[in-house]
Amino acid sequence: MGQMVARSSLSILDSGNVAMNRETDLELARAAIPANLKLIEGLILELPDNAELRLQAAQGFYGYAYGFIEDDDSQRASALYRRGLEHALRALAVAGVSGDVAAQPQEELERQLATLDNSAVPALFWSATCWGKWIDMNRDEPARIAEMGKAAALMARVLELDENYYHGGAHLFFGVYYGAKPPMLGGDFELSARHFDKARAVTGGKLLLADLLRAQYLARQQLDRRQFHERLTAIVNAPSDVFPEMALVNAIAKQKAGQLLAKEKEWF
Repeated sequence: MGQMVARSSLSILDSGNVAMNRETDLELARAAIPANLKLIEGLILELPDNAELRLQAAQGFYGYAYGFIEDDDSQRASALYRRGLEHALRALAVAGVSGDVAAQPQEELERQLATLDNSAVPALFWSATCWGKWIDMNRDEPARIAEMGKAAALMARVLELDENYYHGGAHLFFGVYYGAKPPMLGGDFELSARHFDKARAVTGGKLLLADLLRAQYLARQQLDRRQFHERLTAIVNAPSDVFPEMALVNAIAKQKAGQLLAKEKEWF
């Protein structure tokens, strides 16, 4: 009976996601998301191998940590990103990737990734997204940095299968990946800019996160104060209804843009 109820709840959860993505009140969203996450985890207890529920949890933990926790409590954010990653990896296992993804050799992982088709894109995307942020929260640990190549391999497969998935999210990943470090450490500013351009083109610039991340990572690394200031100022001044389907993400981007602008003099 519990499994029947859990399965019948999936469509309601989908509608709830749509409603949450359209939310413009950040405080309301912050208060509502934890209860939604615990509801999803309760349903997972009934259907532990349901990939859809696992991905709902992964996306939810990622969004909650990024939007409301990371800037104030990096340790807690790290734990939340890790929880999201564990859910996403369970979905990835259902999609066909066996074994411990973090422990297996890079060549074996890439061999498995090559066998996946478009149905695996959501699991690949949210695994790489949560993994990348967990690594970022623990970048002082060599073991975590060593895992970045595997997270990038997952996202590279997303680029091959569906580069426009989640509003060009894979391009945002690689925009940050190549823009956040100097060339001597593997960065590539030109490649980063191309990825950010492609991500921006997917929504015609309506998803403000693309310009936020470009300013935060690429412009700052390039010491390009003018680009940093202009992109963030444009985000702050953007209409709240520029992309109603992703209003919550844009509201978060506007708030973070204001926080970054407050650090402009310190950074430049």
